[in-house]
Amino acid sequence: MPLIQNTYGKGQVRVLRVRRDTARHEVRELSVRTMLQGDFAASYTAGDNHAVVATDSIKNITNIVARENLTASAELFGAALASRFLERYPQVARVTVEMQETVWRRASVGGVPHHHSFVLDSNGKPFAAVSGTREATTTISGINGFTFMKTTQSGWVEYVKDEYTTLPETTDRIAATAMDAHWSWRAPVEDYTISNALVLSTMLDVFASTYSRSVQDSLYRMGEAALAAVPELATISLACPNKHYLPINLSPFGLSSDNMVFTPTDEPHGQIECVVGRVN
Repeated sequence: MPLIQNTYGKGQVRVLRVRRDTARHEVRELSVRTMLQGDFAASYTAGDNHAVVATDSIKNITNIVARENLTASAELFGAALASRFLERYPQVARVTVEMQETVWRRASVGGVPHHHSFVLDSNGKPFAAVSGTREATTTISGINGFTFMKTTQSGWVEYVKDEYTTLPETTDRIAATAMDAHWSWRAPVEDYTISNALVLSTMLDVFASTYSRSVQDSLYRMGEAALAAVPELATISLACPNKHYLPINLSPFGLSSDNMVFTPTDEPHGQIECVVGRVN
């Protein structure tokens, strides 16, 4: 039987980088998954490990590149890590590095940003993936589980109604989601951290400031605005579960909820996804 495809590597390599050459420290924490493709078939089909780089060595190289790139964004760190394997090991044809970032925000003491104290940013996990060969590199950035909501200016009307329909129409509902958004780059940028922040803030501006006819409607316009704001983007992929807030029936108690008291639930939820990209 032929071996159709193979890849291997090291996952969940967690590393915290601290730049401390001045009194004002900088911290960046990543969980890194590095996968190698290349001339490794014999290790599967013949038990021959002569070409195989140990996964423990992959971990060690990850830590070394972290020491050499203390403040690099996830995208640039991933590119440096991929390059190290391609330069060092001729049997490696492709390296794919996926990184999930834990974001630490600088703490304030007495209203003043502190030099070496930080608090965890718990809303969403920034994501980056770099896939490199000796000929080309592709980069994807994004965020997973970024949660946001608005309490009005959202509706759901004029959808299919038949014998299976029980949901009533509404022109005033809560819209909330925990978004996974990934965007691909057609050109490098000077600062990925700044550009990624612009992508996210642009989408949130659209969500917050315009009426939503549906999650689909908002997602498309959010993606469209992000592409307009950051010309280096090629595509943006958005996936949003619809986190429901259901009005509580208080009529047995002689009260009306008046769109002010709700039961939060995200099971089951609608799942809305789209990809928005440039024509050329």
